[in-house]
Amino acid sequence: MTATSPARLVVLVSGAGTNLQALLDACADPSYGARVVAVGADRDDIEGLARADRAGVPTFVAKVADYTSREHWDRAMSDKVAAFEPDLVVSAGFMKLLSTDFLERFLTVNTHPALCPAFPGMHGPRDALEHGVKVTGATLFVVDGGVDTGPIVAQVPVEVAEDDDVASLHERIKAAERAMLVETVGRIAREGISVEGRRVRIGAPAR
Repeated sequence: MTATSPARLVVLVSGAGTNLQALLDACADPSYGARVVAVGADRDDIEGLARADRAGVPTFVAKVADYTSREHWDRAMSDKVAAFEPDLVVSAGFMKLLSTDFLERFLTVNTHPALCPAFPGMHGPRDALEHGVKVTGATLFVVDGGVDTGPIVAQVPVEVAEDDDVASLHERIKAAERAMLVETVGRIAREGISVEGRRVRIGAPAR
């Protein structure tokens, strides 16, 4: 990532790619400081890949079933991503866990629809609602070997309304999550990022 060339993003998707679309839209502005150089998926025929095709962005697919082992798939995915020399990998609705070797090779960020470390896993909005919290939100984190356990890069709060159900709460979280992702990835691209243990800093270290 330099002042003269935009940061190179590889985005991984498994479905509709709404977060991918938000990043593609943001990258259309040269001042954003990043560009999506490739979109990868673990499934064929998904809208996320179609969005990339419409934007003229190269795509690749690595389906676990096409490989002799999960380790073989891990290596293939890593090599496919490496071919595009990313500065940052963004997991945007990618539904496969990435190996430790992959995560050591590429700085990878992901979002979660809750305020980590609360309510990890597949049902963050539902779990928050059932717990009766008054505020939940979304988290952007550096992916590690756990489930939604990595160092936190950014968070955004979302108030829980009295008449919320899971669907209505999740929709508001997704809107906040998308805005946070776009803003923070842009800052990482323009200012850089450092990760020391669980401490994440965007921009130059404090003097």
